[in-house]
Amino acid sequence: MKILSIDTSSKICSVSILEDNNVILEKHTNDEKTHSQNLMPLIDEIFKETNLTLDNIDLLACSQGPGSFTGIRIGIATIKAFADAKNIPVVGVTSLESLAYNISEAGLIVSLIDAKNDNVYYSLFNNNGTIYSQIGDLKSDSIQNILDDLSIYDDKLIFVGDGSQIHHDKIVSLIKNPIFANEIQNLQTSISIGKSAYNKFKNGIYGDSNSLSPIYLKKSQAERNLVGEK
Repeated sequence: MKILSIDTSSKICSVSILEDNNVILEKHTNDEKTHSQNLMPLIDEIFKETNLTLDNIDLLACSQGPGSFTGIRIGIATIKAFADAKNIPVVGVTSLESLAYNISEAGLIVSLIDAKNDNVYYSLFNNNGTIYSQIGDLKSDSIQNILDDLSIYDDKLIFVGDGSQIHHDKIVSLIKNPIFANEIQNLQTSISIGKSAYNKFKNGIYGDSNSLSPIYLKKSQAERNLVGEK
């Protein structure tokens, strides 16, 4: 099964083509341009370099967020257009789950994405070595509240995402023997989106273009400004 996977939920614009769980090619940019300028040229490049076209793609995958409001909309709109044009099934993956897929080590994985003002997007996952399962809901909350919730766990906790980098010292002070992902593992990538999507598809979790919708967890900055929120 060939999968076209994109991630536009962070500052990095990433596009991958996978064969099942194996990466054929990944390309990305982080050059300060908007994703609307970068995404289609990247997709065109990756098709040319792999000698593939949209007709060869069996599954489409993208990040649903949380993350960049504009980036998420661009990614979802692009995948929806491809799905409608070629009747290709789609799978949406949260950016927090994609980060968990960057960690191959078995254990409890804490995905944290910076949401500014000492807040984070958060989710907890268990990796038993082959299957990643989400524990509880996705959240947007203060890092203090999240760490208070995590203090009940005696198992080792593996922290991943830019939120774990930004709040490293607070995590060390409140969590017993935390493990931190390396710099590469902390990057959001279309590769992990594609791997998660493949596993979801195998378990019957997929849909058409109508099944995709953004996951924001909090209001946009413009909306917060209107009501005087930070």
